Amino acid sequence: MNYQLLTFKVMGDELGNLISLEENRNIPFNIKRVYYIYGTKTDAIRGRHSHPKLNQVVVCVRGACKFLLDDGKIKKVIKLNSPEQGLFIGENIWREMSEFTPDCVLMVLANEFYNEDEYIRDYQQFKESLSNDKKNY
Repeated sequence: MNYQLLTFKVMGDELGNLISLEENRNIPFNIKRVYYIYGTKTDAIRGRHSHPKLNQVVVCVRGACKFLLDDGKIKKVIKLNSPEQGLFIGENIWREMSEFTPDCVLMVLANEFYNEDEYIRDYQQFKESLSNDKKNY
């Protein structure tokens, strides 16, 4: 499955901590977009989509939530609850976010600009897209 948990170097002293995110260093791609999600209801399920050509790193800078990742064969649940970790999500991974704490803030770094046409929001269409990709090889 095309995902990886990244651990970021924390620089800190008696004043607090700092984590630097740099493209092609601790973020494995060129960063074209950064956005964040906050104020999510605790019982909400967000995401429910995949991207055929997008890579992302998600950092839970505050609070916690769970990610369901699905590559069409394997499903994996990952809990994000530390700003010291990032979740790299590669191409063709269905993702759903849930179990948000009230204070959860997710920051997302992406290798492409926003393009609504690049989203697959129907799970069956996602599964079919994976089959079509294999036929093209």
